[in-house]
Amino acid sequence: MARTSPIYVCESCRAESAKWQGQCPQCSQWNTLVVRSSQAPVRGSSRSAGRAAALVDAVAAAPLAEQMLAADAGGAADRWSLGIGELDRVLGGGLVPGSVTLLGGEPGIGKSTLLLQVAAHLGASRAVLYVSGEESSAQIALRARRLGLQTVGIQSACETDLDAIIELAIQQRPGLLIIDSIQTMAVAASESSAGSVAQLRECTAALVRLAKSTGTAVLIIGHVTKEGAIAGPRMLEHLVDTVLYFERDAASRFRMVRATKNRFGAVNELGFFLMTGTGIREVRNPAAIFLARSPEPVAGSVVMVTRDGTRPLLVEVQGLVDRMRFGAPRRVAQGLDAGRLAMLLAVLNRHAGVSLQEHDVFANVVGGLQIDEPGWDLAVAVALVSSLQDVKLPASLVVFGEIGLTGEVRPVNFGEERIREAAKQGFTTAIVPRDNLPRGPIAGIDCRPVGRVDEALRLALARTAL
Repeated sequence: MARTSPIYVCESCRAESAKWQGQCPQCSQWNTLVVRSSQAPVRGSSRSAGRAAALVDAVAAAPLAEQMLAADAGGAADRWSLGIGELDRVLGGGLVPGSVTLLGGEPGIGKSTLLLQVAAHLGASRAVLYVSGEESSAQIALRARRLGLQTVGIQSACETDLDAIIELAIQQRPGLLIIDSIQTMAVAASESSAGSVAQLRECTAALVRLAKSTGTAVLIIGHVTKEGAIAGPRMLEHLVDTVLYFERDAASRFRMVRATKNRFGAVNELGFFLMTGTGIREVRNPAAIFLARSPEPVAGSVVMVTRDGTRPLLVEVQGLVDRMRFGAPRRVAQGLDAGRLAMLLAVLNRHAGVSLQEHDVFANVVGGLQIDEPGWDLAVAVALVSSLQDVKLPASLVVFGEIGLTGEVRPVNFGEERIREAAKQGFTTAIVPRDNLPRGPIAGIDCRPVGRVDEALRLALARTAL
């Protein structure tokens, strides 16, 4: 006989508990434990053995080597271009048939506009089903007309019943299914209201099953919380193949799409876009965003080469040092880690003889970009000392490198690629870590290797050395 005992399952993280609790002991969410019955079959019973045999017969397994050969035979059909090069880059080269992609972003940032443009491009070669739970078909058509899009091959539906949507997708077999948005969808299997944790989990799982069984690529729009994360359980991001976040600077027309998860490409790849009256346009040269500098050299400004995803990117780093007026000195970092900035000031004091204990210090990355790698250390140090001493840095200078606690300048990843990108953008002098010095000369740029932070500052601030 089967023994039936109640267990409690968290709707957020799926953790199990033997008794009900107000707070899940695993994910610390409140009031997410719901009762489920658990049937434990008796070991050795003929019923459990027969069920196990039936399960084995139902599972179809094939040698992985044969599947790899079949995939190679598919050739160029493995990915679809979306007609927007920057979006193709973020996805790893295009959209994979049968994949599920989750796109999140704050309201009004352009998620629906971007996916409608994608639908218009793919609709010329394959069937596209655009499902909206937030807008009517007339509103979708109005936006398409405003953007000047050709809607051949696009079927639109306004529905929140995901069961009906899946049946429609099975009948029509579209190449691409767009869901706008997952928080408005509901399935009959769950009694919760649309947007709840249980509905989000069940709806996403149903869409994943549809994509894997039919080969339909699915693009899902997800709402975000006030913290900027996609609303719903973290399991939502685990279920899908790719997670993209739409980001922007509050005072800028530029948009950025970042891949935080990608089973078919590089993680943290970044694409740049511009919001215009006729839709979203890609920015093929992001240096135009971050290098809109003053026409004359100024103190406290220097260009560095960072690396975001697989692409080297030139950005302007600014530093401002001002005499403290009252109270404790301020340390403000925009686009940089404030804790690392405090560490950098201590290194400058100890190993370069630059004391900023009686000064307010401000560091900023132009363009609203967030730099998460330590390659900005040397550039910020040069910018701050330049501001302190009021020394104007040449506009043709580029600087990058990590600074250690003992004052050494450490190498960064892909140093030669960064130098080549700087040379391509017209920079003629680069101060780089000694271990990042290229093996051979690079046309158009003079590399100055340094091993210590004090050495780098003397070289950068010498009025005639560069």
